[in-house]
Amino acid sequence: MKKRASSKRFRTRGPERLMERPVAEHDPSKIPSAVEGLSAIPSPSTRLWVGLSILFAFFVLFAAYTIREVRWLEDFQANVVQRNRKASLELLQLQNDAYLLAISIRDMQIGKSRYGLAGWRSEFLRLGEDMDRAAALEGEFAVSTPASKGKRVELHSALEDFRRSADRVFSLAERGEDARARALIQSELEPERSVITETVARLLVLNDQSQAEATETIAEVYGTVKKQLWLVVAVLLGLAFATGLYTFQANRKTFERLHHLAERLQVQSGQLRKLSWKLIEVQEKTLRQVARDLHDEFGQILTAIGVMLTHAREKGLERNSPFVEEVERVKRIVAETLETVRDSSQIFRPAIMDDFGLEQTLEWFVGQFSRQTGIEVHFERDPEDGFFPPEDAIHLYRIVQEALSNVARHAQAREAWVSLRGADGLLTLEVRDRGAGFDVDGKMNRAVGEGMGLMGMQERADHLKGSLDIRSAPGAGTVVSLRVPMPPPAARPTAEKAI
Repeated sequence: MKKRASSKRFRTRGPERLMERPVAEHDPSKIPSAVEGLSAIPSPSTRLWVGLSILFAFFVLFAAYTIREVRWLEDFQANVVQRNRKASLELLQLQNDAYLLAISIRDMQIGKSRYGLAGWRSEFLRLGEDMDRAAALEGEFAVSTPASKGKRVELHSALEDFRRSADRVFSLAERGEDARARALIQSELEPERSVITETVARLLVLNDQSQAEATETIAEVYGTVKKQLWLVVAVLLGLAFATGLYTFQANRKTFERLHHLAERLQVQSGQLRKLSWKLIEVQEKTLRQVARDLHDEFGQILTAIGVMLTHAREKGLERNSPFVEEVERVKRIVAETLETVRDSSQIFRPAIMDDFGLEQTLEWFVGQFSRQTGIEVHFERDPEDGFFPPEDAIHLYRIVQEALSNVARHAQAREAWVSLRGADGLLTLEVRDRGAGFDVDGKMNRAVGEGMGLMGMQERADHLKGSLDIRSAPGAGTVVSLRVPMPPPAARPTAEKAI
């Protein structure tokens, strides 16, 4: 709720000017009348005290108003900012659970459990209870608005739909109807999980908008109080410099308190940005661990299975045995699964980046992207593009990954270009297409699924102390341009040697 302060003007009259009356020097009878006239004129000190009393009353009223506004700001900040922060943490928990559900659904579809589909029920029950708890807490903490209230209803409905579909899947699996269960996973369970993910993302955006509105409200009240302060100073200076100085000093303390409150708000805003970047770091760490587990553990297991099948075929089966063909088919499935696992691990965290650097990683990725999507990607590079350590290069890679993903999903383009250029101590990374294009400002404001990716790109660019420029218009294609400072030349040989 926005509060508006009404301004009141207090006017005081200064002491009237004394008018001297001539007294007859030789007429004593007129002297008493002159004295009586002087007595009838109000004392200047009396009027001064009246004016000071009015000033004091005005000061008291203004001080009370200012204290009330400051307390309101403090309460508003504690209520909205803290509740939004807690609600955002619960939404992030929901987002993480939805990500784990996506991994579980993928593993169910490829049969990664010796207990079959029914063996996943306990995992789904655990995640479902965790998501229900997080959704309930988020509803308690969040500041309710018409838009967010509707989204929370959608979230609870989506969770209920997902739970019912999961029950049907496991019922089919327990009856041995795995084929129908997997079909139900593809047709209902996965789309409903996507709805949960999108709803959570929208709620995160609405929380950010609520935070922005709270900041605007605080700024508006702060501006109003500041105007009132200067009004008091002007009134006091108009009556008397001394009185005005005193009042100004008293209210300056209030101004400093408001300024301190604004600084605290700025610090908390910085803490939120640090939290956002910490989440990106946790995401990268998780992707690196998942890639390592997929490549090392699952890769070794699948390789061992393939070797064991080969030995079984060579030593335990006759050449014309009917099981030879079955063994070969299983070997092919194992080989295909191994290739899929390795490709997935490279997408999560390309090992080539640690071994050969950014340039070779991008060259490999655009090739993979072209094969998977059918979009021809032209990679242009400058041999003198400079060296970036893996911890920085991964963010450049993620920006290219997100930009090309947007090309595949939205641009409707047949070709794309990725260029890497180094000049004047700056690295310029550009991804462009000639596709459908979009309204950049509109997507950044909506920030649902699509805009969140753009915001993530901006966060990574800020971390690298670079500038991200996205130019697009409907029907005119899109250009994503990133300029970041290259590492100092003295640091490059050491880093390259380490590679």
